[in-house]
Formats: sequence, structure tokens, C-alpha cells
Amino acid sequence: MRTIGSIPSGFRNLVLFSLLALSWGGSFVAIEIGLEYVPPLLFAALRYGVAGLIVLGYAAVVTDRSRPTGRSEWLAVVVAGVFVIALYHGLLYIGELYVSGAVAATVVSTAPILTVAFAGAILPNERLSAVSIAGFVLGLIGVGLVVQPSRTALGSDVTIGVALVFASAAAFALGSVLIRPIDAGLPIETLQAWSMLLGAGVLFGWAFASGESLGAIKVTTTAVLSYGYLTIISGVLAFLLYFELLDRSGAIQVNLVGYAEPVVAIGISWLLLGTVVDALTVLGLVTIASGFALIKRESIRSLLAATGILGRSTAADLTTARTDGGRTVEQDAD
Repeated sequence: MRTIGSIPSGFRNLVLFSLLALSWGGSFVAIEIGLEYVPPLLFAALRYGVAGLIVLGYAAVVTDRSRPTGRSEWLAVVVAGVFVIALYHGLLYIGELYVSGAVAATVVSTAPILTVAFAGAILPNERLSAVSIAGFVLGLIGVGLVVQPSRTALGSDVTIGVALVFASAAAFALGSVLIRPIDAGLPIETLQAWSMLLGAGVLFGWAFASGESLGAIKVTTTAVLSYGYLTIISGVLAFLLYFELLDRSGAIQVNLVGYAEPVVAIGISWLLLGTVVDALTVLGLVTIASGFALIKRESIRSLLAATGILGRSTAADLTTARTDGGRTVEQDAD
């Protein structure tokens, strides 16, 4: 994708970063709006069923591998589809029944920190240093600031919603770690497409098992606009931006998009819905971002000092991502 070729090269990465943050940050608010009209699990399933087909068509055009073959490649698809698509988005959408998109985006920004924690606990060649543990604790403190726990708040909607969204971030992080040891050679576009389709199938099964019905969907202009944004803008076009940015800048810069998304979500939520988050939620976001910066300090320093462009990733490189309301699986460059 070379649609920004006319922009001076020094600004292209900034433009891609900004557009991606706007697309994925806005998706949290679009989910919040759409849930007024569509049951949560069906909403996520319908989104990724269509988006997966479109991304698969894109993969067929730009890669030489549009279909997984062999046990390891299908295992990678299953892990990403179940954890990164189905569990992550299912829990996120249910969680947004209780909390705003801005709050959800803030809690989801713990995913990269949780990824480091899971990697240290699961992978034999990963160790949690004292600094990493400190970063993880900062992330938990940030979530606590969002929840603002008290005896009276334990059973509140905010506590339930934050718990569900935090569980969604944990599912995403766990899937990102479990996929690392899998020796798969799929291009990232192909892996993403098939993961979306398999995840959509899991979400449909989960929705119907939970008693959700297609008859409960209210087809309104607002519902169609929300679904269209999530499917086409956040679910397809944003992934094209993601692939381009990953090509040009590497995984760490793409991960940093996750910390711009809550800022975008807070702004859009205020503009469209009049929702204003409190100072403790903003402080929670800053604390979570500080935890990530502490854990990834060397990678961020290298990113700032780098002048070259990293090569294209394949499925064998996939680990962490920032998939929002619409995240993907990508390489953790550390």
C-alpha cells in the first residue's frame, strides 16, 4: 500500500501512526455506540466475519501464501483466532456494556505489560527482571486508579466492566505469548485474515450459546454507521495502515500506538457523547504508559535512535499487538 507516496518521507511514519491511532482509538467509542443496537458477541462476530474475508482477499493479492498449510500454521491460526480475536473482543464488547469506550481503551493499554509478564512466566528463555516487575506493578496500579476501588464500588458496573476489559487484555496478551514458540511461516496478512475468520466462528458459537439472537439487532442508521466504521475503517483499512507502518518502522512503534488510542478515545467520546473521564482515569493511563516505557526502555531508546527501516515480518515473528477494538498480532522487537 503506497497511498501516501506524495508525503515527504520524513513525515510518512508520523502520518501513518496518527491515522492508525485515530482509526483504532475511535473503535472503542464506535463499539460503545453500536452496543445500543446489537448484542455484544454477535456484534464482534459480524464485524470480524466480514473483515476477515476482505483481509483474506488482500492477502491473496499481496502475498504468495493465502492459506495455512501444515500443523504449525493452523495451530498459529487457532491460537490467534481463539485468544487474540474471540476472547479478546468478546470480553471487550461485553465489558463495554458497563464502562465507556474511553475507560475500556485505558484498561486495554495494559496488554503489552501483561504480555511481558506472561512471557516471563511461560517462556523458558524469558525472565522477568526487577525492572519488568516494577513496570508490571505500575500497570496494575494504573488499572486500580481507573477502577477507584472502595467497599461500595466492589459490585458496581465500573468494577465489573473494568474486570471484563482487563480479562480481555489478559487473553490478548496470553495469546500473543503462546504464539511465539510456534514455528509458522505465514505472512502476517494471511495469519490475520484466517485468525479473524476462525475468531468470528468462535464468537458466533459463543453468542448463540449465550442466548443472543439475530432478531435482537436493531437496524438503524447509527448502528449501520458504527458497524461500517468498525468493519471497514478499523477492521480493514486500519490493518492496511498497520502493515505499512510495520514495514517501515517495526513492532515497537506499532505497539506505541496503543498508548495514543486511549487519548483518541477520550477525545472522541467527549466530542460525540459528551463523556468526560475524571482525573484519576487520566492518571491511570499515564501510570500504565509509564510501566510500558519502563519495561521497554531499551527498545524505545533504540527506536528513537534508529534511522533504517526494518524488514517485513512473517507469522514466525508474531507476538504482541494492538489490536483495540481491533487489534492484531505483531512482533515484540525485544
